[in-house]
Amino acid sequence: MLVEDEPDIQLITRIALERVGGYEVLVCGSGAEALRSAPNYAPDLILLDNMMPGMNGISTMAALRAVPELAATPVVFITASNENEMRLGLIRRGALGVIFKPFEPRALIEQIVSIWQSGNPAPDDRELPASSG
Repeated sequence: MLVEDEPDIQLITRIALERVGGYEVLVCGSGAEALRSAPNYAPDLILLDNMMPGMNGISTMAALRAVPELAATPVVFITASNENEMRLGLIRRGALGVIFKPFEPRALIEQIVSIWQSGNPAPDDRELPASSG
C-alpha cells in the first residue's frame, strides 16, 4: 500500500511498483484514506509519506498500529527530508526503513526489497516477490 499525497509521486511510484516490481498496489492520498482502506486491503507492506497535510506520516503510522490486524504490518517511510536524525527518529518509532525522495524508480524496488529482507526474514512466509529487473 502506498500512502502519498502528491499525485505525480503516486503515479511514478505506483508504476514502478506494479510494472517493474510486479507488486499489487493500493494508493491512498491521505492518512485518513489509508485508515479507511488498509484493514480491508490487508497490505503486506505500507509505503508512507512522512509530510502530508492533515495526518502526517508519524500520526498515520500510529493510527494504523492501533488497528489490530495492521499492528505488525511493516512501514517504510518515503520522505524528501534526508536528515539522518529524522531517519533515525522514524526507525525508533517503529519504521522498518526510510527511502529518500527523489528516487529512481528501479532503485526504489531494490531499496524496498533490501529493507524488507533485512528487517523481515519472512518468519511467516510473507515475502515480497523478487524484483524483475
